[in-house]
Amino acid sequence: MHRTGELYGQFQTLDQQREAASLGMWVFLITEIMFFGGLFLAYTINRAIYAVAFAEASRELNVHMGGANTAVLILSSFTMAMGVWCSQTGRKKLLVVFLIATLALGGVFLGVKYFEYAEKFHHHLVPGYDFHFPDVKPEIAAQDPYINAHAQLFFSLYFGMTGLHALHMIVGAGLLLWLIAQAAKGRFTPAYNTPVEIVGLYWHFVDIIWIFLFPLLYLIDRHT
Repeated sequence: MHRTGELYGQFQTLDQQREAASLGMWVFLITEIMFFGGLFLAYTINRAIYAVAFAEASRELNVHMGGANTAVLILSSFTMAMGVWCSQTGRKKLLVVFLIATLALGGVFLGVKYFEYAEKFHHHLVPGYDFHFPDVKPEIAAQDPYINAHAQLFFSLYFGMTGLHALHMIVGAGLLLWLIAQAAKGRFTPAYNTPVEIVGLYWHFVDIIWIFLFPLLYLIDRHT
């Protein structure tokens, strides 16, 4: 395999190379959907079975932090989309600006998530030996005598799902750092901007996953 400029030897044109890269990313994202889909299915089934415990546990989540992070990720999708547009139209300086903005917003998301996790540790809501679910009203406890165990199941799913999502955010941040370094060198042009588009697809996917996580974990049955 050889490389001529930005064109690798197995491809005849940059357009063919871009289409192959896009197809590869979409195939990867489909596998990610199946991966997250298993977690969503496990959560949905358990929430249906242990509705009372899951509703009570959901109220222990900080909806303000979750809502703020949702707004942050929606804004980061906008800045990422603008970065893709800049790469397609040759606005090299603006491309760097929007990529840095996207990275900064991703950092804000992870920072908020850190404080949210710290809050759970402080209140002993981390599954394990030290787990302690706050006392609930007797009439609620009567509906689910094992509410403490089932609440622990909720938080196991919460940390598993949001932790996996945060891991994907960290990977995305690493990709953005690489894009910023390459964009600063002026590598991306209207003729060649495939890496920006591919990373953009990945970033939007991660944002969409959170759009599903937020209502499922933080909002459903919260006010019943």
